[in-house]
Amino acid sequence: MLDGAQAGPASQQKIPSLLPCTVRGLCFEAQGKRLIDGIDLQLTEGSVTMIMGPNGAGKTLLVRLLHGMIEPASGHILWGGVPLDEKTRKRQAMVFQTPVLLRRSVAANIDFVLKLHGQSAGADVEEILKLAGLGDKALQPARLLSGGERQRLAIARALATNPDVLFLDEPTASLDPASTMAIEESVGQARNQGVKIVFITHDTGQARRLADEVVFMHHGRVVEQTPAQDFFDNPHSSQARDYLAGKIVL
Repeated sequence: MLDGAQAGPASQQKIPSLLPCTVRGLCFEAQGKRLIDGIDLQLTEGSVTMIMGPNGAGKTLLVRLLHGMIEPASGHILWGGVPLDEKTRKRQAMVFQTPVLLRRSVAANIDFVLKLHGQSAGADVEEILKLAGLGDKALQPARLLSGGERQRLAIARALATNPDVLFLDEPTASLDPASTMAIEESVGQARNQGVKIVFITHDTGQARRLADEVVFMHHGRVVEQTPAQDFFDNPHSSQARDYLAGKIVL
C-alpha cells in the first residue's frame, strides 16, 4: 500500500471521513423476491468487519449495495452522513473472489489504476509490486499469474489507490495456504494504516484471525453485529450457534 508521502497538495486539506457508514431499512429485490430485507447497520472506522453467514444469506448483495454497484429498492446508506455518490465510490475499492485484471502486464495493471486516480506512477509501481511479493513478475502478462498471485495483484492494485474503505468478497476462497497468509498479511497492514476493511468469508479460522467485529447474516437480514470475540465465544442467535458448530443452516 502507498503511504501519504506521494500525495498531492489537495491531500493537505481536511477531507471529511467516510465513516461511520449508516444503513437504515435497506431492502433489495430481484424478480419479485426480496433478497435484502430491512437491514440496519453501522460500520465504524479503523476495524475489520467480517460478514459471515450461510450461502444465500445476502452477503455479497449487501457489499455491492454498500459500494453502490446496485441500487436498493428502499432504505438508505449514508457515508459520513451523506448519500453514496461517485466521489465516495472513488474513495473505496473492491476485490472479488475471482480477480478482475486488465489484459496487460502486472506492472501496467498498477500503473493504470494510479493514473486513473491522478497519482504519479514510476517508482511507486516497483515498490507496490515488491510489497505484494510480485517484484519479479512486473513485465509478465497478468493472465499468466497463478490464482494466488492474481489475487495478490488485485489487492495490491486496490490498495495502491489509498482507499478509505476496502471491500473483499471471499478473496482467499480456493487459494493455497501460502497465498492466503500473504493476503491476510496485506489486509492486516491496511487495517493498521487506517483502512476500513469489510471482508466476506466462510472461513471461521480466518475470521478469528482478522475480525474486529462480525456481521452475521441469514435470509437477507443481519441477525447480529457483535465484537468478534463475543461472537465466537457467545453467539446470540441460534443460526449463528449452528453455523459455528458446523451444522447446516437453512
